[in-house]
Amino acid sequence: MLEKISILLNRCDTTERVFPATDLYNEGWLLRIVLDWFSGQRNLRHPLSFTTNCRWFSEGLIPSQFLARFRGDPLAESWTHADGIIGNIEIGEDGKTDIRVSNKATHLTVVEAKLFSKLSPGVSNARYFDQAARYVACIAEILYRAKRSPQSFKRLGFYVPAPDEQIRAGVFGSKMQLSSISDKVKRRVEEYGGQKEKWFKEWFLLTLDRLDVGYISWEMILDFIKQKDKKCFDEISDFYNKCLTYNRPEKHGLDLGRGRTGK
Repeated sequence: MLEKISILLNRCDTTERVFPATDLYNEGWLLRIVLDWFSGQRNLRHPLSFTTNCRWFSEGLIPSQFLARFRGDPLAESWTHADGIIGNIEIGEDGKTDIRVSNKATHLTVVEAKLFSKLSPGVSNARYFDQAARYVACIAEILYRAKRSPQSFKRLGFYVPAPDEQIRAGVFGSKMQLSSISDKVKRRVEEYGGQKEKWFKEWFLLTLDRLDVGYISWEMILDFIKQKDKKCFDEISDFYNKCLTYNRPEKHGLDLGRGRTGK
């Protein structure tokens, strides 16, 4: 059956396709391919590099400090699906995808991959609590649950890979600025009337102070791979170009043949 699936995937950008090309050529698979390459290297000087005893996982669930306290909690949000996680992590058993750091973890990097969409503006119960603020708050919560001080981490990061043209055009605004993230998480905490002040001061602020946050263009990632592995660069670059082709919004609206909206 896996062979049959492979055949169908190989046809997805041909006239014989039976599902949209974007089911394969999207930011999720692009990130997985990139992380798989980095996992074969060790101790490179790059934000996505791997250190000893690291692994990666895609679409893992990371916890929130703001989960429901009771049924119908008007402030609650759910766990967050992370596009990619690198580090000394453990994955839930029996098919579960919840993520936690190991007892002696010193490396945790969380990645949200983009092509032509912006960072999401908020959650249902807090429209101002955008994707960047939410991710960083979740990173702090991972450390809080493991009782692993941010100062004990040699690598702690949150990155958004995106096309260079999107970054240069400023489509993400100021959402990744530390002041923006801090202000939004503080506002979220204040809605709980003092219940989460201790977490904010002792975990979130210390995590934010230690955290490396930023955008990385896919083009810069590919240039880095090219310097180390020309063959893989050619293959990943070809995949990336197809991602751009199939996910790019048309000048007069979206391509109605696309299976996704271009995350």
